[in-house]
Amino acid sequence: MQHSSADPAARRVALVDLIDAATVHARTVGRDDLAARLDAARTRVVDPRLRVVVVGPLNQGKSRFLNALLGLEVCSVGDDEATAVPTFVQHSDRMFAELVLAGGEPDRVEIPLDEIAHVGPGSPHAGGREMRRLEVHAPSPLLADGLVFVDTPGVGGHGNPHTAATLGLLASADAVFVVSDTSQEFTAPEMSFLRQVHSLCPGSAVLLTKTDLYPHWRDIVAADRAHLQRAGLDLPLLAVSSLLREFALRTNDASLQEESGFAGVYEFLREQVIARNADAARSAVAHDVGTVVEHIALSLASELAALREPDAGAAAVAELQRAKATAEALRTRAARWQTTLADGIADLAADIDHDLRDRLRRVTRDAEAAVDECDPGSEWPRLGQWLGEQVAESVGDNFVWAHERALTLAETVSGHFAIDDAAQLPALHLADLSGLLEPVEGLADLESGRIGVGQKVLVGMKGSYGGVLMFGLVTTLMGMALVNPISVGAGVVLGTKAYRDDKQARVAKRRADAKVAIRKFTDDVSFQVGKESKDRLRWIQRRLRDHFTEIADQTLRSLSESLEAAKDAATIEHRERQQRIAELDAHVAVSTDLRTRAARLSGAPA
Repeated sequence: MQHSSADPAARRVALVDLIDAATVHARTVGRDDLAARLDAARTRVVDPRLRVVVVGPLNQGKSRFLNALLGLEVCSVGDDEATAVPTFVQHSDRMFAELVLAGGEPDRVEIPLDEIAHVGPGSPHAGGREMRRLEVHAPSPLLADGLVFVDTPGVGGHGNPHTAATLGLLASADAVFVVSDTSQEFTAPEMSFLRQVHSLCPGSAVLLTKTDLYPHWRDIVAADRAHLQRAGLDLPLLAVSSLLREFALRTNDASLQEESGFAGVYEFLREQVIARNADAARSAVAHDVGTVVEHIALSLASELAALREPDAGAAAVAELQRAKATAEALRTRAARWQTTLADGIADLAADIDHDLRDRLRRVTRDAEAAVDECDPGSEWPRLGQWLGEQVAESVGDNFVWAHERALTLAETVSGHFAIDDAAQLPALHLADLSGLLEPVEGLADLESGRIGVGQKVLVGMKGSYGGVLMFGLVTTLMGMALVNPISVGAGVVLGTKAYRDDKQARVAKRRADAKVAIRKFTDDVSFQVGKESKDRLRWIQRRLRDHFTEIADQTLRSLSESLEAAKDAATIEHRERQQRIAELDAHVAVSTDLRTRAARLSGAPA
């Protein structure tokens, strides 16, 4: 991958210089609240880490891909579920690893690099505490570009607890690699997961791994591309071989390097991740600086108008008073945006709860229909796996839909603000879903229904006894013995019928028990996920309320100070008036220069 670090570094310096100049200007005119906003923008520019999340089903080669991409052994690789906790790989001058723990002190524990492969729920380094993530710091040119790779535990499979937690990472990701090997076409669960990933992070791509193992991998790629087209998912497909890449690095073989397919991965990272996010950063900084300048210019222009033309200043004061009244209305509890937000959250809570219940009810009905068509005793493991996949898909779709609705609500609320400042909406990421389904008990066990030969004989004898006795008594009237061919035949027929009836009764009981277990499982999921949804909606409401309240406060302060400055300008003496006009002209020149620089960086006309 060709790294052009000088150009991004120069752009970053230009952005920081612009932010610093705007911060000084804001503090000079006494607007520390606007300067604090620029401090947050400066932090984003100085630390431009881009999170690239690598996800996919179990044993698809995620960890080996990351090792091959970086040319380092930073992720554990194995035939079993090697990655037990999310692994963050980021740049550092030296290589070391830390385990981040939940609660208590210390919250970070450095672990030896040769023990990375053994980090799991029972790791002694955790000391019995919950492990949030494993952070591996390594020197790498690719990581030096600001990329942070996240290797996630495998998703999918019966009882797999990681799907919900992985969705929580995707909403805050700058890019996502969905990994699937070329042994077969996309399965239905994989297509569902791809749809969820694309909804949460449009900047995603599909990695088709292990092309060195399967000669027919090109046919699989073509079939997978057709699946994506039919589903309406515009996702790039990148076929790679991690083993070829590793061998090419060891032997410095350019032809193997090209055949490994990693050139396409580097191009995607360079063009779709680094360059795209650099453009987004420039636009965000230009917007923040432009907004701050507009707030400052409002006060400057009003005071200048009052100083230079008192008659025009009176009209400006009247206009400012009207604008101030509008801004004060935005701060009241009865403001329209407050009502829109409260009503929107209430509607969203009801819709999300109904959507979750509806999805789980459909899953329950489908599961019960499947139970009625088979003997659940022998099919219970397969049914359990299918049910787990369907429930995980339903919960994921519900959270993705809730996320999209929350973003729409935020945009609707921002429409009540006339200023463009409201367009910069706060980040509304999915909650931490790592322990979402932990309180839910697994699907209850079900008896297999298998009975031994002795029990089968006893059931048959119990049913045949009445037939032998009844027909034997009848045939004794004909001078025959109690046990004769007729009574034995009748016993065999009735015994067979009794055995079949008993078998059907046991199957019916297992079906009833299976349906009870399915309903209990889906009810527990609905209860737990419903609680998490309500908690997240309350968090979203507070987040949006605080964001728009801050905007209203900043707007009101700008208007109030502009109004006071315009009123005070009428009482200033001639000499002081000229001196103040010169000061204001200097501030206006600075504001104009900042506005021009911001427009130049964003590519918009000044």
